[in-house]
Amino acid sequence: MSKVKVLTPRKVPLTAETDNYFTSSKSSSYSDRSEDISASSEESESESYSESTTNSSEITTSSIDKEQSDSSQENSESEESDEKVNENSLDEDTKKLENLISFPVAGTEFTVDQKYKYRKKIGQGAYGIVISAKDKTTKDMVAIKKIIGVFDRLTDAKRTLREIKLLKHFNHNNILCLKDVMVPPVKEKFSSVYLVTELLATDLRQIINSEQDLTEDHVRYFLYQILCALKYLHSGNVIHRDLKPGNILLNENCDLKVCDFGLARFSDPEEENPLLTQYVATRWYRSPEIILGWGEYTSSIDVWSAGCIFGEILNRTPLFPGKDFMHQIELIIKIVGKPSKKEIKTIQNKRARSFMKSLPNKKKADFSKIFSTSSEEALDLLNKMLQFNPKNRITVDEALKHPFLEPLFDSDDIQLCQENFDFSFEKDKLTKKKLRNLIYDEITEFVENKNIPKNDNL
Repeated sequence: MSKVKVLTPRKVPLTAETDNYFTSSKSSSYSDRSEDISASSEESESESYSESTTNSSEITTSSIDKEQSDSSQENSESEESDEKVNENSLDEDTKKLENLISFPVAGTEFTVDQKYKYRKKIGQGAYGIVISAKDKTTKDMVAIKKIIGVFDRLTDAKRTLREIKLLKHFNHNNILCLKDVMVPPVKEKFSSVYLVTELLATDLRQIINSEQDLTEDHVRYFLYQILCALKYLHSGNVIHRDLKPGNILLNENCDLKVCDFGLARFSDPEEENPLLTQYVATRWYRSPEIILGWGEYTSSIDVWSAGCIFGEILNRTPLFPGKDFMHQIELIIKIVGKPSKKEIKTIQNKRARSFMKSLPNKKKADFSKIFSTSSEEALDLLNKMLQFNPKNRITVDEALKHPFLEPLFDSDDIQLCQENFDFSFEKDKLTKKKLRNLIYDEITEFVENKNIPKNDNL
């Protein structure tokens, strides 16, 4: 990729060729997949401490979360006659009537609006397949993600519903824009969902692992945009919960978009339990309070993840590549230090509290030695983002105004979500049939209203 002309003073162009854009949430962020939760357990298992551990000689445990137990019950209550029917069975007359075209991609059939001209497959994972295509009406290049087997598991269907609703709700320069959704020709029989989004050249994972030179200006601009996105999300009472380099998309001018909201939940300090399910996300970017079951979960968990990404960009290697959650905590303490005895006493989970007490005392490492080429301002912000105790962690607002980001900060960049996202559907008892109807209704509503402008950016 040739060097791209700088469009504005704050944009720092990338020069490395990276052609592995992938919006599917199940793609591996690194060649070593040990940091990822497997597709079969994405929302059904959590590697955090649990009081219900049956083997007292082991600290490691895997607790089945609330959503998984709900899924089993809901599956048993869903109608047996609600069969999985692949849209491949659609006859040619139906496709013609609905202006659809079909073509094979990686062993599956894509059925999309005929205005999209297929270019190539750009990603594949357990959750779906992503292709690039050209919109012949607008001449824009787009990404089309086919989510396969949406109703195989209720948790997958709920995740799909959640992501569609959130993408419809958001309107921000640093959040991936949903451009179109394919309306299933037959409401009662569809088993896949097609999401059409902006097409970006690469993701931050690819940039970190490439030979691309990254200056502190690059790092500053990346972090600034991530924090602007988080400010917007949190203003709508949404926590991303799965922020990692693979979920941060980029173009050659370093314009950044956060994607993959399948694990997002709401943040409400007035709620006794602000998260409806156990937190499940990529271990390497998981905050200590999540791993240890330490108090309430707030938007600060996204700040921790952003801090992990910040440090990874600086050193071009993951900060905390834990093999399991105990190893994860040990790696964290090695860098940020062990919390005080007083802080450890506040950890609610007894087994987690005992584990923390058993660890040797560690002081915070000297960041200037770990990140030897980074400025003092960068390391000061990193230190404040990676505070073990979430109450001591810097907020998004404070981070945006930190001296490290001062060269970029502009109050006009700070956009707030105009309305809190409604997560009430998460509490409903949803069967497969209800989820099918809800997803279909969300799709048709989006298509009917997609040309009506939103006002978040006004």
